[in-house]
Amino acid sequence: MLFCITGIDKPDSLPLRLANRDAHLKYWADSASVKIGGPFTNDDGSVMNGSLLIIDVADLDAAKKLAKDDPYALAGLFERQEVRPWKWLLGPK
Repeated sequence: MLFCITGIDKPDSLPLRLANRDAHLKYWADSASVKIGGPFTNDDGSVMNGSLLIIDVADLDAAKKLAKDDPYALAGLFERQEVRPWKWLLGPK
């Protein structure tokens, strides 16, 4: 089942994001669940300020556990994080 995970960074937290970026990328690569993902940015794309992931896991509990254990979440990067069921409708799969 597909789930959308969004995380919005706390203000002025780019250094914290960068310090945990390698661990975050490895964590999600090792999970083998990511269909698509990447950072939110400011208007000109020069500063990352959040995250979006679409993952494929068994159920909501599994999605929430993965989100909770994300190195970004563990580091306290996010002002808020949300996990929601998601249905793929448009675009290549």
